[in-house]
Amino acid sequence: MTSVSTHLNDKDLWRIDKDEVAYYEHMVLNTPLEKLIGTASHKRDVHWGDVVTYSRKIFVPLTNMCRDTCSYCTFVKHPDNPDSKIMSPQEVLLSAHEGEKKGCKELLFSLGERPEKRYAKPKRALEALGYEAMTDYLIEMCKLVIEKTPLLPHVNAGTLSEYEIMKLKNVCASMGMMLETTSKRLTKKGGPHYGCPDKVPIQRIRTLISAGYYKVPFTTGILIGIGETLEERIEALLLIEKINNRYGHIQEVIIQNFQTKPNIPMSNHPEPKLKEMLQTIALARIILNPTISIQAPPNLEKKHLEYVKAGINDWGGISPVTKDFINPQHPWPNINVLESMMSKIGFRLMERLTVYPKFNTEDFLSTIIRSHMLKHSAYLHPDNKLKELITA
Repeated sequence: MTSVSTHLNDKDLWRIDKDEVAYYEHMVLNTPLEKLIGTASHKRDVHWGDVVTYSRKIFVPLTNMCRDTCSYCTFVKHPDNPDSKIMSPQEVLLSAHEGEKKGCKELLFSLGERPEKRYAKPKRALEALGYEAMTDYLIEMCKLVIEKTPLLPHVNAGTLSEYEIMKLKNVCASMGMMLETTSKRLTKKGGPHYGCPDKVPIQRIRTLISAGYYKVPFTTGILIGIGETLEERIEALLLIEKINNRYGHIQEVIIQNFQTKPNIPMSNHPEPKLKEMLQTIALARIILNPTISIQAPPNLEKKHLEYVKAGINDWGGISPVTKDFINPQHPWPNINVLESMMSKIGFRLMERLTVYPKFNTEDFLSTIIRSHMLKHSAYLHPDNKLKELITA
């Protein structure tokens, strides 16, 4: 078996065919939107039928401090801000139990990237808890959730080293990291990723490849409307497809629209139009393997049912307990109302776990996680609908 470093240095894996990019760009620009989404939705229907899924989750923001300063982010707080914090084990467990009471199956750990590498305050706070690095603390909190609750941890920790991925795989059911974009141009001065070491595309691509090498069920995606071009969106989708073709580890690809928020550098930046989102969702469905779920957040667009017509088959995580800490001004839809709306357009809303059935294997899940799922099978599969969800 070749080493992960060999894979990371495989230039063919990184190379995107410019002619292929041009082909899809021509398709988008010269195909009527209705025809484009018709092609995409047909591909979705063939594989997924009339089922659109979601994960019932509890959102746990382990820390809102981060060494990156993305121009569109309102989640991150500077360590000097009184609202900055690292959640204690007691707070994590309290949130987990609240989620359990509401029937959540997924516990989503979301956190800023490596704040202790840049700031003294989070470094001291971690040391007081007995840890040197935020990822070490995250690993222990995943263990705590597994030991004390039936919930399945899903980790959004951003870029990760090979060692961190291996350690986290033992204690979480799935992981995620938005690729966001492959554009190095957006890291230059004046761009949304300027001064953000973890948003340099090569770092995020390395994490995607490493997660594939170590067989981690993974969620990724692209962010629409932060200054990227249509060509760059296509490049990102083609790269995700190429990496997944090699490793087969990508469960979901999220198409997420930028949202303006007060008190951010991009507060006056225009949001992408619905048409752009529909085009990009359709393009993702057409480019990507049909076994990959295409997901778009329902709380960031009033006309989110249009996403179904464009080819999505998943709404992502929806919480009956916690707000969307990344976009706090946009409340989650009521699950029962969403189910009724879906029924009216001929689709069934079905709950799923954070890890899809096809990944429930010895290769993709650790013994710890598989044992945990077996132990709590009655809680995780209360009506066996989850077991009906079949993927290729």
